[in-house]
Amino acid sequence: MSLQFFGWEVTYDDASPHMELGASQEPKDRGVYTMYHGTSSANARLIIANGFQQSSGGMLGPGVYVSRDRKKAERYPLNSNPSDRVVLELRVRVGRVKRIDKDNHPMQYTWNTQGYDTAWVPPNCGMKAVPSGLEEDCVFDPKRVKVVGIAKAAPNVLADLQQRVANSLTNHSGGDGGAVDVCSLCKRKTLQGSPHIQQSCWGCGQNICTLMTKHVCRVSA
Repeated sequence: MSLQFFGWEVTYDDASPHMELGASQEPKDRGVYTMYHGTSSANARLIIANGFQQSSGGMLGPGVYVSRDRKKAERYPLNSNPSDRVVLELRVRVGRVKRIDKDNHPMQYTWNTQGYDTAWVPPNCGMKAVPSGLEEDCVFDPKRVKVVGIAKAAPNVLADLQQRVANSLTNHSGGDGGAVDVCSLCKRKTLQGSPHIQQSCWGCGQNICTLMTKHVCRVSA
């Protein structure tokens, strides 16, 4: 009898960051998480090349506005042509996190002066500035935010943006202020200079890391 098998699922019991925190889960201090940022294709190229710039203001004051909810990022830029919208996949070192969950919170605009690195607005908290009710984060220092992939883009710009990200990661590896290196596929820590082995699934051809916690092949035996 022959058996064909594609895919696996495992559970790790160590403290390596998986980064797939749900939008309703509170980010832990000093955690490293996958987040998203919506922008235009032109701005996406600038961000990939030069990094993020701190906004001059916003509902949480100056910083870089991101979200762990991809649906939130897909709404931006507001009032723009959907075909020009790009969602950047990010690696974010949140540092010390302050929860802001109501209008006129006493630290809504001053959290960064009180020793916090990131402000977190939980989903459905009722803040008038977030009518969508979707989770949002503001990271004060742009150096804590790094582009690691393209989550969504129009077909005519997707390949170009992906190549720009790949070039940026190659040219600036290890240069994000001492952040731990994290595999873009399995979302786990990697040792400096020792990237995880990546290969194509024998069944569906998807690029995978052998340390991924789960891979379900779309090709049936």
